[in-house]
Amino acid sequence: MANKVLKVHQKDNVIVALQDLTKGETISYGGEDYVLQEDIPAKHKFYINDMNTGDEVIMYGVLVGKIQHYVMRGMRMTTDNLKHAADPFEYRPYHYEWHAPDVSKFKGRTFNGYHRADGKVGTANYWLFIPTVFCENRNLDVIKEALHNELGYAVTPKYKSFTHQLLEAYKKGEDIHSISLSPSTANNAHRVFKNVDGIKFLNHQGGCGGIRQDAAVLSKLLAAYADHANVAGVTVLSLGCQNLQTQDFLNDLKERNPNFNKPLFVFEQQQSQSEEQLISEAIKKTFEGLVEINKIERKPAPLSKLVLGVKCGGSDGFSGISANPAVGYTSDLLVALGGTVLLAEFPELCGAEQNLIDRTKDEAAAKKFIHLMTAYNDAAHRVGSGFHMNPSPGNIKDGLITDAIKSTGAARKGGASPVEDVLDYTEPATKPGLNLVCTPGNDVEATTGKAASGATLILFTTGLGTPTGNPVCPTIKVATNNALAKRMADIIDINTGPVIDGEKTIEQMGEDILEFCIKAASGEVIPKAVLLNQDDFIPWKRGVSL
Repeated sequence: MANKVLKVHQKDNVIVALQDLTKGETISYGGEDYVLQEDIPAKHKFYINDMNTGDEVIMYGVLVGKIQHYVMRGMRMTTDNLKHAADPFEYRPYHYEWHAPDVSKFKGRTFNGYHRADGKVGTANYWLFIPTVFCENRNLDVIKEALHNELGYAVTPKYKSFTHQLLEAYKKGEDIHSISLSPSTANNAHRVFKNVDGIKFLNHQGGCGGIRQDAAVLSKLLAAYADHANVAGVTVLSLGCQNLQTQDFLNDLKERNPNFNKPLFVFEQQQSQSEEQLISEAIKKTFEGLVEINKIERKPAPLSKLVLGVKCGGSDGFSGISANPAVGYTSDLLVALGGTVLLAEFPELCGAEQNLIDRTKDEAAAKKFIHLMTAYNDAAHRVGSGFHMNPSPGNIKDGLITDAIKSTGAARKGGASPVEDVLDYTEPATKPGLNLVCTPGNDVEATTGKAASGATLILFTTGLGTPTGNPVCPTIKVATNNALAKRMADIIDINTGPVIDGEKTIEQMGEDILEFCIKAASGEVIPKAVLLNQDDFIPWKRGVSL
């Protein structure tokens, strides 16, 4: 029989409901009985002691909030009786010991990836279209429609067919209610270029207007995407007069990779004869490039060549006890195998700072993390916000009452390995092991930043369901619970619900997730976000975004 409740850490003074509990019910746990003072929905918590105003609430072994008024043992944690609080943090000399997991099962394993001239190995082979300014978005849309439809990358035929059936029925005066959407079919069989996994487009709203610093950050971001291991060739469209000049982008690309040698075609509209000439030439040159990159084939590579981004979005009260720790174990496995893991979302590390600082091997890196976290939170406070305002209404509804609760659960995605490096936004990961990357918590801004730092796969955990992906980095969705995995099966790849039910351990689930990653990196399974062309891309302007 599945457990009804869970105490995450021995120091905690709250208990998590793993299923709906009823007022008056007696819960036995750890040799004590607790009579519930009210209904406790699954994913929510109840207090194990009577507590007074100002008392500290501990979860995951750390401070996550302070009591706002008297609560009784067995009462439910709510936004009314608990407010965010987190311990201060500082750099201190600390000897951190990590016991790496047993990786004998994965020793000598490989994935079939795309080997690049600079030594990196991609998990996909994409052609990338980059606009230097939002003025070119419309031209990109025209090119996208032409290339996707003719070369077999479109995912919308079923909706066009559905709309056509509705139109025909309307014209004939027939009842449209009996018309239903036909099941989708994969387009892979219709692709002209079998070794080109996709043609991707980085539409954005930047490049001009705003402040020059925004354009400068955007330039580095676009250069990072051009240099990405999953990208084999690039087409750049520029207007000509914008803040982000083409030469700025090329300079940033050269600075990032002095030996960049991928096919790169640049078209500037204000120097072209006409829009027709611009678009037709861009399509023609890109087609020639596709012919060339189609000659690249997957070849075996060690798992140490994987760069794994870990992200959570649409989180719930189970995120920190099923999906996130399972992904964290996957992270530890990969680190032990010599791979790289990227943990970002700085607003969602609030409360976990001291643990991460103590795990950081280099003092300069630890102090860089402190500076980035402090400056970010201070910027939020200057506009009347702060990390404490990070949880969304959906998070709160499903049991994440304070940012510290959300954050300490979110940080578990990074496992327990030492922190090798701390990266600011768009900085590339150069050291194997766990890296901290400064990004917002916002799902798309965070995944956009992880890919910029070099993630070649992203594990995205969710308790509520989030239809998010990335243009160049295959994104694998990991559900925290069985109900979500069943309800939104069209977007979920992996279900960690068996952890909640007690059918699998965190370690078993973590190994299963790594097995899936190996298959996804080899192109043997295609993540749902990739199949649905969920190519979300939002540059961070370095303003306040939680």
